[in-house]
Amino acid sequence: MASPQMNRAISQTDFPGLKLRGRGKVRDIYELGDRLLIVATDRLSAFDVVLPTPITDKGRVLTQLSLFWFDKLADVVPNHVLSAKDFGGELAPYAASLEGRAMLVRRTEPVPIECVVRGYISGSGWKDYQKTGAICGISLPSGLHESDKLPEPIFTPSTKATTGHDENISFEETVSRVGKGLAERLRDTTLAIYKRASEHAAKHGIIIADTKFEFGLIGDELIWIDEALTPDSSRFWPADQYAPGKAQPSFDKQYVRDYLERIGWNKQPPGPALPPDVVAGTTEKYREAYQRITGHALGLE
Repeated sequence: MASPQMNRAISQTDFPGLKLRGRGKVRDIYELGDRLLIVATDRLSAFDVVLPTPITDKGRVLTQLSLFWFDKLADVVPNHVLSAKDFGGELAPYAASLEGRAMLVRRTEPVPIECVVRGYISGSGWKDYQKTGAICGISLPSGLHESDKLPEPIFTPSTKATTGHDENISFEETVSRVGKGLAERLRDTTLAIYKRASEHAAKHGIIIADTKFEFGLIGDELIWIDEALTPDSSRFWPADQYAPGKAQPSFDKQYVRDYLERIGWNKQPPGPALPPDVVAGTTEKYREAYQRITGHALGLE
């Protein structure tokens, strides 16, 4: 079970004895020689803007669900995880804050591409399709409706922005940025992970509509890094409520996106504070997604 300290929202880490490498939209990263310490906070990013209201236990869900997928799919591609429990030595003073939400990982050379895979048409993909009949240069059949299942999953990469918005790019643009060989490996690995993960999720009543991955290199070895099939990086839909032709109820942060759309936010920083009911609802969605996929409640790892 989680310690009492972890039953509160953590929006930022403060480890003065460690060297901070950087703060992402959600994660804080510290340097430990040839390793990195990645800590998932409870910050929430929507439309590429970090919102001021944290979501309780969100970081623990992201970390524990990532660890589940990294372990389950290790035969598809190696990942960067070294340990998620060894917080002794210089980390000992911060062990309570790290519990359940941190990973010690190998250093890699990150590939500057967001590897997005879509099995269903939704979000920015749906908007692009309405305008052009294609997503990332991939032509799709005419007459598709919002949330329709695609004939087959498609690889739709994007740029990887530290701040601001990621931009969808074509496979040809990916080749120009990282080379043909690596671009093909990214595409094939992304599709292979999605296939296996979707099959598992489907058995537990969840549709993975789309998701995104990040990869790094150690020499020529491709390594799966960052997070793995979490509510932050994916759209999870309840299979028993699936009804194409409209937006779907979800287990991910689409709950927050829908609220932000309803209030007419212009999607520019600063983001608006979230009301308590949206925070509580989002927390429950994260926890339910974790429990459905792993088969046990958060805190019972």
